[in-house]
Amino acid sequence: MPEFISPVRTIGQRTFDFSRQVVVMGIVNRTPDSFYDRGSTFGLDAAVAAALAAVADGAEMVDVGGAPFAPGPEISVQAEIDRVVPVIAAVRAESDVVISVDTFQPDVARASIDAGADLINDTTGLRDPSMVAVLADTTAGVVITHSLAEPRTPFARPQYADVVAEVRTFLAGRVDAALAAGISADRILIDPGHDLNKNTLHSLELTRRFAEIADLGYPVLAAVSNKDFVGETLDRERGERVSGSLAAAVVAVLNGARILRMHNVGPAVDAARMTEAILGFRQPAYLRHNTGENND
Repeated sequence: MPEFISPVRTIGQRTFDFSRQVVVMGIVNRTPDSFYDRGSTFGLDAAVAAALAAVADGAEMVDVGGAPFAPGPEISVQAEIDRVVPVIAAVRAESDVVISVDTFQPDVARASIDAGADLINDTTGLRDPSMVAVLADTTAGVVITHSLAEPRTPFARPQYADVVAEVRTFLAGRVDAALAAGISADRILIDPGHDLNKNTLHSLELTRRFAEIADLGYPVLAAVSNKDFVGETLDRERGERVSGSLAAAVVAVLNGARILRMHNVGPAVDAARMTEAILGFRQPAYLRHNTGENND
């Protein structure tokens, strides 16, 4: 198991011990063109309901996004703010769940933190120095994610000599930049970026060698839910990838992942809790079988 820098983290109003805890992060896309839900949570009421449903199903974090990383038309900063801030405010009024905002725009990050977000999930890996400055000026946490291309732009045929080594080097460099800017180590999480400028073989390799990313010492987020690498591996369309996503998530946890960013929260929580018990991180909910208390 990896040894994490500051394994016990307080993020927002919740405290986690990543040395022996796996956290499920629910996904709420307030976008009309999400690769998975195709706009089903684009409306404000639907987005808030989805976030609170994720909490009810056991998510301890929810990740709210107003602009996809994937290729597509640009979205103005104000439009993105208008999408995410009302969701943050509504969820915060109902729950102390950790609220993450998936954005690469510094002004969106600032507005989100001001509205009550606890974590900024930057899929560009702090590419924009202004994002680093915003985070250094706040107490919010940050997920530093590996990617190669500018957001919303195609990046055909990504090439790596060794995808895991190159992702690890990128993340180590971005962490060093964050630390140099004054973002403390106990606010940093990392994500190797499954499928972000990577093909299916790259994402499978990252999952298989996930421990090499976890060995950097920072809690690692695995965003494997319903991704194309699952669909291509199993020949499954969107909506048919839950089992494959859970398998990838469990392999990631066994190799050091501690946050699972998932669409199907209930099954993911069960998978996480079962894996924790197998690893000796938690006790079963109850003990009855072959204990003499009944004839099961």
